[in-house]
Amino acid sequence: MSRFRLCLLGTYLSLALTLPTFAQNGISLYADSSWTKPYEPFRIAGDVYYVGTYDLACYLITTSEGNVLINTGMPSSVAMIRKSIETLGFKFSDLKILLTTQAHYDHMGAMAEIRKLTNAKMMVHQGDSSVTADGGNSDFLFGGKGAMYPPVPVDRVLKDKETITLGGTKILVLHHPGHTKGATSYLVETKDSKRSWKVLIANMPSILEQTRIFGMPTYPNVGKDYAYTLKSLKSLQFDLWVASHASQFNLHEKRKEGDTYNPSVFGNLKEYDAAVKGYQGDYDKRIKEEKR
Repeated sequence: MSRFRLCLLGTYLSLALTLPTFAQNGISLYADSSWTKPYEPFRIAGDVYYVGTYDLACYLITTSEGNVLINTGMPSSVAMIRKSIETLGFKFSDLKILLTTQAHYDHMGAMAEIRKLTNAKMMVHQGDSSVTADGGNSDFLFGGKGAMYPPVPVDRVLKDKETITLGGTKILVLHHPGHTKGATSYLVETKDSKRSWKVLIANMPSILEQTRIFGMPTYPNVGKDYAYTLKSLKSLQFDLWVASHASQFNLHEKRKEGDTYNPSVFGNLKEYDAAVKGYQGDYDKRIKEEKR
């Protein structure tokens, strides 16, 4: 999602304006049409696949002992994700682990239903564990009004730099707080018949309009957390990168539906550096504005 859209998201969450919305427990929530628009699933690199919608990125990582799903999009996305997984030739029932890059409704909406259908284990960073379990009701910005998505029982609480292992595949947990307290990126090593790849699934540190960098009672260290995340993102070593929203890594400029397998289109590291620089600029601008 563009930084502009993320500002809009924050406004609609709090004001419930009359642009596209859906209701969850009587709460009106913003819903961009691209969040539920179908998109062709495809292989990113090795055992890493895209199974999300046109803009809400969901990732499938396959292993010899079952598969991992990162993010689920909106509550209506269950059937779409299932179809995408099966279109790629995998079994929906082979999902063993569920992860998220952030515990917001646009990434967690279908998580509870998928967990119920597959018996996969929900794993989330400790910073987002309570928010996940109460469906967003304890979210530091928008909580207190009830669940914004179906609550998801947490089976395992993750910590920064922890490694998740399944079928020989290792996924490194990278705590990148700010957007949510437990926002997380993942680094996975995979390979195809030609070479190995380090793939970064990044949760970009976008700042919602209501967030105050110098702290809020519900998140006093938010500014320090954003600074940490920006520094961490600049230090990472990887070959390919994607993100929580297709628009954050320009998916539709890099790939058209029907394109053949080509991992290299996700290897533009200068573009990644420019994206992080843009978020750094947003952070610096917000600090100046709040100091006035």
